[in-house]
Amino acid sequence: MQIEIRGFEKLSFRERQVVALKETGVNNETVAKRLGLSSATVATLYNRAKTKGYQVVLVITGDPLGVLADPDEGEDDA
Repeated sequence: MQIEIRGFEKLSFRERQVVALKETGVNNETVAKRLGLSSATVATLYNRAKTKGYQVVLVITGDPLGVLADPDEGEDDA
């Protein structure tokens, strides 16, 4: 699985770093430590990025969730 962030070009470099980490589930304190920022700065950057509008898209290859029909099985036309 991959994550794609659409609208990434609208964000500053720091906003991109924060968004990439936050959208993969990293909490503010950990983001702050990794980037050498305060938790308040992380929150500010994340909120500023959200106002600029971006979309997170999950790119899933194959069928890791087991929800796609087997192409060898016939589907009901009901």
